[in-house]
Amino acid sequence: MKARLDKILADSGLGTRSSVRDLIKSGTVKVNGISEKDPGKKVDTDMDEIIVRGELIDFRDKVYYMLNKPAGVITATEDKKQTTVIDLIKDKKRRDLFPVGRLDKDTVGLLLITNDGDLAHRLLAPGKHVKKTYLVRVDGIITDEIKSGIEKGVDIGDEKLTAPAELREIKLLEDADVTAAGEHAADGVSEAKITITEGRYHEIKRMFEAFGLNVIYLKRLSMGGLKLDPDLQEGQWKILSEEEIVLLSKESSEA
Repeated sequence: MKARLDKILADSGLGTRSSVRDLIKSGTVKVNGISEKDPGKKVDTDMDEIIVRGELIDFRDKVYYMLNKPAGVITATEDKKQTTVIDLIKDKKRRDLFPVGRLDKDTVGLLLITNDGDLAHRLLAPGKHVKKTYLVRVDGIITDEIKSGIEKGVDIGDEKLTAPAELREIKLLEDADVTAAGEHAADGVSEAKITITEGRYHEIKRMFEAFGLNVIYLKRLSMGGLKLDPDLQEGQWKILSEEEIVLLSKESSEA
């Protein structure tokens, strides 16, 4: 694919379009070993080599990051007062990155960050029913009645019930810290894995609230075929492998 040299450098995170134009005109940018001073020069992103101040520029058309989102960080591209998930990508990041979907400020775990709008649309489209699995802890006991209700669909105040979810690996935590738990903490803290296919606002929290339980911890473990890398600590990120990209793309197309 061919694109303007100034656009490629700006999208690669080297500055604004105006600042990279000045950079190019200064003669410090080389294309295939030759100094290039024309910001409008069309460059083939599949064939040409760009070097700025001796450093090779990686201008892949599409980029994909896996982030283990920590609590206290908002899912947004930019914010003047709060830290965003994009701020955590300490790479020479492109300016066109965005998070796919959102996690609440206090929710942790898997978040895909990319500039691939087509993939994001497929993953988030309601008709695709892409599965998302979370580890959830609530202040109380998840009874058989609650499990059955969640698996059938819950009235959370919207026009329609939630889509049937899968609830499994339910257990009562014996050594749970209940200091931050809610009113039902005296009954214990329950943990489970829940898989949903929708992305409604505060959906999982509202599902349990419908049964009188408060979610006190929520961590996304997977999205489609993409699973959170167990080696990533909260706040850390990595570039997706080719295998992970192919798997994610395939599942979003088939879902």
